[in-house]
Amino acid sequence: MTATNHLLFELGCEELPPTSLKKLSQALLDNIVSGLKDAGLAYNQARAYATPRRLAVLIDDLETFQADKTVEKRGPAIQAAYGPDGAPSKAALGFAASCGASFEQLEKLETDKGAWLIFKQAVKGRPTTELLPDIIRKSLGNLPIAKRMRWGNFDSEFARPVHWAVLLLGEQIIETEILGVSSGRISRGHRFHAPNNLNITSPHDYVETLLQQGKVIADFAERMTRIRDAANQAAAKVGGSAHIEEDLLEEVAALNEWPVPVVGNFDARFLELPQEVLITTMQANQKYFPVKNAQGGLLPHFITFANIESSNPASIQHGNERVVLPRLADAEFFWKQDRKQSLADRVDSLATIVFQKDLGTLLEKTQRVSNLAALIANKLQANSEQAKRAALLAKTDLMTNMVGEFANLQGTMGRYYALADGEHSDVALALEEQYFPKQSGGATPSGKIGQILALAEKIDTLTGIFSAGLIPTGDRDPYALRRATLGILRILIENGIALDLLELLDEALAQFSHSFNNAETRQRVIDFIFDRLKGYCLDQGYSNDEFEAVLAVSPSQPLDFMLRIRAVQTFRQLPEAESLAAANKRIINILKKSEHAIPDTIGTLVEAAEKNLLAAAEASNAEILPLLAEQNYPMALTRLAQLRDSVDAFFDNVMVNTDDVALRNSRLALLAMLSNQFLRIADISKLQS
Repeated sequence: MTATNHLLFELGCEELPPTSLKKLSQALLDNIVSGLKDAGLAYNQARAYATPRRLAVLIDDLETFQADKTVEKRGPAIQAAYGPDGAPSKAALGFAASCGASFEQLEKLETDKGAWLIFKQAVKGRPTTELLPDIIRKSLGNLPIAKRMRWGNFDSEFARPVHWAVLLLGEQIIETEILGVSSGRISRGHRFHAPNNLNITSPHDYVETLLQQGKVIADFAERMTRIRDAANQAAAKVGGSAHIEEDLLEEVAALNEWPVPVVGNFDARFLELPQEVLITTMQANQKYFPVKNAQGGLLPHFITFANIESSNPASIQHGNERVVLPRLADAEFFWKQDRKQSLADRVDSLATIVFQKDLGTLLEKTQRVSNLAALIANKLQANSEQAKRAALLAKTDLMTNMVGEFANLQGTMGRYYALADGEHSDVALALEEQYFPKQSGGATPSGKIGQILALAEKIDTLTGIFSAGLIPTGDRDPYALRRATLGILRILIENGIALDLLELLDEALAQFSHSFNNAETRQRVIDFIFDRLKGYCLDQGYSNDEFEAVLAVSPSQPLDFMLRIRAVQTFRQLPEAESLAAANKRIINILKKSEHAIPDTIGTLVEAAEKNLLAAAEASNAEILPLLAEQNYPMALTRLAQLRDSVDAFFDNVMVNTDDVALRNSRLALLAMLSNQFLRIADISKLQS
């Protein structure tokens, strides 16, 4: 059995960027694990640790030696390995020389694809202690660090200056240089509570040594749990619960090695401000957790975390209260100043902001969205005047002081200011919901006017940016068109809105005055939408072939597309499905190969099997027509499944391509009639067995 031991690597440095700490930690773990795999070194378990001042990886039961292996190199084919006189060719001799071997040391490899010269060499495994330094250095070099820095007189580069490195295999130090420092077993504890060196005797002592001697909680997830629990306990003492968002929780965990909760207070008069303003001020600017009452309303308290157990916690509390006061006062000033001018009075100022050089200003975009919103409202028999009003005011909150300070409050402040202006509540809600869904899986607009505005705004942006030639590529999507497109699809599908998307695209494209290829842009937008729809369907549990089956008939309503794909998924569970899918594939191939136009009418048929199929097809056609009108695709496909026996009998007993032209045309017309019944729903020939 191969010997194993535990590995610990820790890199100590100045405080790392909090928003990227978790990502760096995971990347380091992934890189080291990948390096061990490439080296052929097995292990039992790998864990990452991260604090503001360190990144660490602990590997359990790592093999201490590579296994011996045989390396094979393939050379020229046998027919090229010898000259006419039977002597080794230049190619063969060159291959041997490249391997550091003589021609006689080469062997022959024979396969069913031919024979080649090969060279086999036994390679003795190296000790893990020799391999680890390069694995560690390569792993650090490949970390996703946006901006690296140098320090002192070193040429080394990292996210922050490096001060120490621990590299242990069992109790043995692996001595090497890493980013300008020599590795050892000396770590460091909390910057203030335990500034002295910490001796790590073995990898499995690491976490406990940091905790007990260093006042450092090494595990990132454990710190998050402790912060969450401590925040709620502290909030409970002032009669509330902590409002904790995951992103902020991660950031606070990345800022503290020894988090200690501190409760702060602010003047209750600020509670007159919109709740979202206070939450944003406390979270974004101060990294505080707001406190809410049982009804979800804010209390005049907050929870902050100090990276130290202070002997005078009251001073920390008062310091934070002094810092947050001017922030809240600024927000209060913005709120009062903004309300001196209505949103409607800000519409003309949108002409000063360029949305995109080819697409004009925000005012021009507003006018386009207003037209599109009215059109959608009329199609849905909704209030078109409210839809147009919401579109007119949609971007006006961008001109306010509050949104200028807190960009994430766009839409939200629009709702508050609209209500303060006396706008209809549905219009006000739409101003906020135009941005929904805000993230993957986020809520779609709940109000009808909000749904209309969100659709109009997103469709205008999507078509406009495509018409300007700014099509997303790779990771580049500066206008978030992928998110906007998925939002369009989710709003239509998840709210049961039956709209023809192609009609809306045409209306949107017709509003642009700059020069572009309309037909080409339209097709690119359609392809882009269906790519997003495919991802949505796959996420919902549908298979690729089910999607392709429906895509083949090009439904223009996303809601209708989903009704069809659900029916196809249900259909393929029927015992007749596989046979009918194969038959449809055969029918389509036969029709494609026909050299002449297939007649619309079916002439004389002679065989009993084809007459029976015609009768069955006519009966099914009559029965599925009302089902298709109701979009009852599952029942329609279930009815079509009853054709299986007639279809099988036809192909068992009838030759389609007979020499009798009239009879052949009748049979082709029969197959076309049959195929078209399925194609009214989906192309089931796309289904894989």
